[in-house]
Amino acid sequence: MPVSVTMPRLGESVTEGTVTRWLKQEGDHVEADEPLLEVSTDKVDTEIPSPAAGVLTRIVVQEDETAEVGAELAVIGGDSDSAPADAPEAAEEPAAAPAEEEPAAEEEPAGVEPEQEPSSEEVEEPASSSAPSGEGTSVKMPALGESVTEGTVTRWLKQVGDSVEADEPLLEVSTDKVDTEIPSPVAGTLLEIKVPEDETVEVGAELAVIGSAGASAPAAPAPAPKAEAPKAEAPKAAAPAPKAEEKQPEPKAAAPEPQPAAAAPVQAGPATNVTATGSAPASGNGKVEGDDVAYVTPLVRKLAAEHGVNLAQLSGTGVGGRIRKQDVLDAAAKAKEAAAAPAPAAAPAAAAAAPTGGATAAAPKAAPSPLRGQTQKLTRMRALIARRMVESLQISAQLTTVVEVDVTKVAKLRDKAKAQFLTTHGVKLSFLPFFALAAVEALRVHPSVNSSIDLEAGTVTYHDAEHLGMAVDSDKGLIVPVIKNAGDLNLAGLAKRIADVADRTRNNKLSPDDIAGGTFTLTNTGSRGALFDTPIINQPQVAILGTGAVVKRAVVLSDPELGEVIAPRSMVYLALSYDHRIVDGADAARFLGTVKERLEAGHFEADLGL
Repeated sequence: MPVSVTMPRLGESVTEGTVTRWLKQEGDHVEADEPLLEVSTDKVDTEIPSPAAGVLTRIVVQEDETAEVGAELAVIGGDSDSAPADAPEAAEEPAAAPAEEEPAAEEEPAGVEPEQEPSSEEVEEPASSSAPSGEGTSVKMPALGESVTEGTVTRWLKQVGDSVEADEPLLEVSTDKVDTEIPSPVAGTLLEIKVPEDETVEVGAELAVIGSAGASAPAAPAPAPKAEAPKAEAPKAAAPAPKAEEKQPEPKAAAPEPQPAAAAPVQAGPATNVTATGSAPASGNGKVEGDDVAYVTPLVRKLAAEHGVNLAQLSGTGVGGRIRKQDVLDAAAKAKEAAAAPAPAAAPAAAAAAPTGGATAAAPKAAPSPLRGQTQKLTRMRALIARRMVESLQISAQLTTVVEVDVTKVAKLRDKAKAQFLTTHGVKLSFLPFFALAAVEALRVHPSVNSSIDLEAGTVTYHDAEHLGMAVDSDKGLIVPVIKNAGDLNLAGLAKRIADVADRTRNNKLSPDDIAGGTFTLTNTGSRGALFDTPIINQPQVAILGTGAVVKRAVVLSDPELGEVIAPRSMVYLALSYDHRIVDGADAARFLGTVKERLEAGHFEADLGL
């Protein structure tokens, strides 16, 4: 019985997903739970496994198309269904052999075959997206995610006049969500490139024009040596088959074509082109045959060559361990830091060698950043953060209230218990779990701070649980994973969850649910020594608490016997930014007062086992 493959719900607020790549093709056999396709959402990129074993009889949603949660993506039939699917292929193979003797007519069957195999489906696609054959087919920028409105053309894999097959990678596009290849919608000749590389266009904009297969005849004499390219790509349909040995000689046969660049196959551009257009050698498990590196896009290989990064030494953070663009950039940044490391080390040595007669020796200077004097393109993540921060300020009426808290008792308890706490729970005991516990307890008493407002509907929702967002500084930018039901956790539970989400954020191991559903956010601005700041609210929440650095200062105290005395105390500033549309200044002050009382009382002995 046929089994339907549907778009799963990949997160609490995710309503749709984009098919970025099919790991199996129609007619391929697939095992249960074997990766079937890759899906991208505005939260995460992930693989979708097959729900049953059988034959992939029909693909409903093509690559780069977006489908809602629950929509049918493909159909998997039983093993017996594979016989009819194989029969037409066996009948077409003899017809393809004589076609090799006529180079002029070689491209025509290539354009007809995709229409003859699944006549009920693939005939509909050219009818819906193609222009008249005399004018050519328009290639447009697809919608690569729910909130994606534009994309940047990073690289053209084909040039004007080149022959292209249906579904063959045509160009590479980068958005703030994903870097992906855009396949050709039809077979034919690339007549015109509308958008050059490194230019950004909106979704739906025309990228190129592809003419019919017959229109490629005038351009055929010029790229005559490329007649071997279709032969090298012909095994593409058999790529998932286990015959890996048969595909290795063919890329080698095509290698003599770019002889001038053969001296540096890893870094030279032609080697990247071979990988880009030779995506056929990728096997079903995502590996590139003859290479120990997990499947990478041509864009990643190009970046690795530019930055001198060895892909074989990288651990990918993408789907199935795939190496992504950010992995290469992070490795390049670490290499630069390692190269610059000897410079600061030399400064103390020079200071030590300086004459010691002077009482005022110059302090060692920090090494200048390699970014000084450079102009770089804004990363997608940074651009996304910038937009969201501005939107947050435009949507809500924000202001900040600051209080000073004496955490001397908490500091003493922490010093007394931190060694045993590390042994018992496996995480260090910082001040942050104390602040988090006091905040979630105060949220129960002051529900307006733990709410969300909808002015269009004229409603306010007071949440019945405390889902605490923790702002984490990562290499990609500020990310806010959520600790669900934080109000149900004790001090040790919060400490372990904070350490866990921070570690998974910095190692790119968060799931879509991990960053959705927060009702209140805590940001530790004091981790780098800041006394306090005015944090921006994480929409659609109405408040965010910033915790400053804990420092010792001389404070005036009232002693019942000695009167007013000055003593060293551990002090911290707590800054609450709130939405004045629903939270008044008095509400914010009362919330901070509750948090202050809990911390200054310092009754955490039971949580620490003291």
